[in-house]
Amino acid sequence: MNNTESSHKKNSIIGIAIRVSLVMIVLCGIIYPTVSTGVAQVIFPNQANGSMVKDGEGKVVGSELIGQTFTNPAFFQGRVSSIENNGAGSGSNNYAPSNPELVKRIQESMVAWEAANPDVPLEQLPIDLVTNSGSGLDPDISPASAKAQIPRISKLTGLDQAELQKLVDLHTKERDLGVFGEPRVNVLLLNIDLGKIVKK
Repeated sequence: MNNTESSHKKNSIIGIAIRVSLVMIVLCGIIYPTVSTGVAQVIFPNQANGSMVKDGEGKVVGSELIGQTFTNPAFFQGRVSSIENNGAGSGSNNYAPSNPELVKRIQESMVAWEAANPDVPLEQLPIDLVTNSGSGLDPDISPASAKAQIPRISKLTGLDQAELQKLVDLHTKERDLGVFGEPRVNVLLLNIDLGKIVKK
């Protein structure tokens, strides 16, 4: 093979590589994302837009997928979040159970719990109320965690504990397909309905 043929073959290979790259850029970088986004917007518009939650006035107040910090003790509280429920990132400190920082954080959470919930013994404090989720953004708590907060909320709002338990039961989702995950309560959705009752 002479130099001319070698150069021609090399140019041909480069040309093919460029054409394939351009086709893949158009196909994977433009067509596929556009079609996927369009289909998602038609079939699952709420999920495709972040599962946003609106109040009675149509104002966005959060997402079903990201936890929030509720400072008003008259509302249900969610899980501890080392990242302050910042949706810009996820993750939590991967501390071992023996890590002093983890022990200190849990002890502080337990002290805060005792101060805010004097009617509920510390032995009845569900573990998910004093520990992070893996992402630090978990929007859900266990039904037991919601139930443990009912005495405090009843005292602060004047609502009957049985009425609050019915509200928790209404917002309790069972395991997906009956086997996956754990029963859970979305704190944001629960507090929105609680707010509606309190305002009446």
